[in-house]
Amino acid sequence: MARDLPPFSALRAFEAAARHESFSAAGDELHVTHGAISRQIAGFEAWLGKPVFHRHGKRVKLTDEGRRYLDTVRAAFDSIAHATEQLRSTGAARVLRINALPTFAMKWLLPRLSRFQRDVPNVELKLSTSNAPLDTLNGFDVAIRRGPGHWPNCTSGHFLDESVIPVCSPALLKRAPITRADDLARHVLLHSDTRPEGWRDWFAAAGVTMKGRKRQSFDHFYLALQAAVDGLGVALGPLPLIDDELASGRLVMPLPGPRIATRSYWWIAPGAPADDPLVAQFCAWLAAQSNVNA
Repeated sequence: MARDLPPFSALRAFEAAARHESFSAAGDELHVTHGAISRQIAGFEAWLGKPVFHRHGKRVKLTDEGRRYLDTVRAAFDSIAHATEQLRSTGAARVLRINALPTFAMKWLLPRLSRFQRDVPNVELKLSTSNAPLDTLNGFDVAIRRGPGHWPNCTSGHFLDESVIPVCSPALLKRAPITRADDLARHVLLHSDTRPEGWRDWFAAAGVTMKGRKRQSFDHFYLALQAAVDGLGVALGPLPLIDDELASGRLVMPLPGPRIATRSYWWIAPGAPADDPLVAQFCAWLAAQSNVNA
């Protein structure tokens, strides 16, 4: 018996419009006009017998029912995309799509990926980086995020803890020694837009005021860390992500503490990892690597 399904083109228009909260942006993505998207959505809502968007001028917002429907549609699209990719690569390397935080990917994941490729051969890894919420991503098999451990409509698992402590280059420390937290007043503090409260929390734990201290800001955490390596100031270094820099002497920890615990790292998979042996292997590998020195 034929399934009672809406047109696929209407579903694509719905998903894109929901993601962008704009019919115009959805049209740009799908290479059609704003009017075409508007007509697709109007026909889709007529077919459903109810609205799925609230209209606010040029912006649109999902209704509560539309939001719930979007979660199901997005999961279905991800499943179709993954199945198609696997079918196209039958007889060739299997494909694993990983989306990770940029600094984590650079400092922890990439140096270890050769181990996974050695342990699990004939796999094509597609690694992308983003700080964006998972519900804005187009498709992934495994994502890696810091957080509380719960993501709607996904399975997740904790695999790595993190703490931060001030770090700088040896040359900077030689020019202006740091023996206590107050000495940081003589240095530029390197901030990351992705962790805006980092230094505030550290100074609170150290019992020292942060007011009036010199600062430089970067849009990514890894840029602040590279600036510290290059002697531009003092950054908050995430342990164990900077173990290589500490071991090589490119960075040093001028103070013994305090070390501030931050949010832990979790793998996140749409659906259950047991449904895909490759995803299950990668998630287990992440957990094993957290106990292995680089």
